[in-house]
Amino acid sequence: MKVQTLLKKDSYSKAAGRGLLAGVIGGLAGTAVKSLVEHFLTVREVEQRSAQIKIVDDLSTKITGSPISVDNEELAEQLVNFPIGASVGAAYGFGKKDNEKLNITDGIILGGSTWISTHETSLPMMGLEPKPTDVPMRMQFNELFAHVLFGITTEVVRSTVLQRLNERD
Repeated sequence: MKVQTLLKKDSYSKAAGRGLLAGVIGGLAGTAVKSLVEHFLTVREVEQRSAQIKIVDDLSTKITGSPISVDNEELAEQLVNFPIGASVGAAYGFGKKDNEKLNITDGIILGGSTWISTHETSLPMMGLEPKPTDVPMRMQFNELFAHVLFGITTEVVRSTVLQRLNERD
């Protein structure tokens, strides 16, 4: 199927395609903002490696027999962040495929629920991050703030892209 055909507005699959595309673009933009914010705010102890680096390091060791180099840790972290952000954005965009109106509250909910489902539950359960009770409140707030900005950015970009795609018809 051609992209132009997918982006037309006359069927469910085309609306779904536009919603997914808008969500992916929004999720990528949201991830960029979140990564930038986390570069300036403390979200973990200095000696603590992020869950993303632990995942890529383990994968690298299994594939190549050696962990990633310290020089490549920042890149490795983003190799996990951006696909996850795009995937979250895609699911979000699909869910809002018929709603091009901007709703900041939905973005806040997206960011907050993403934070809760990762840093407060699944990552500690997998042993990739400390339990929430072992993380200082300031760092938890910074992480939540970065995720809320992820959600807001995702919503703003998703809404804008979907409006532009719908105007093409």
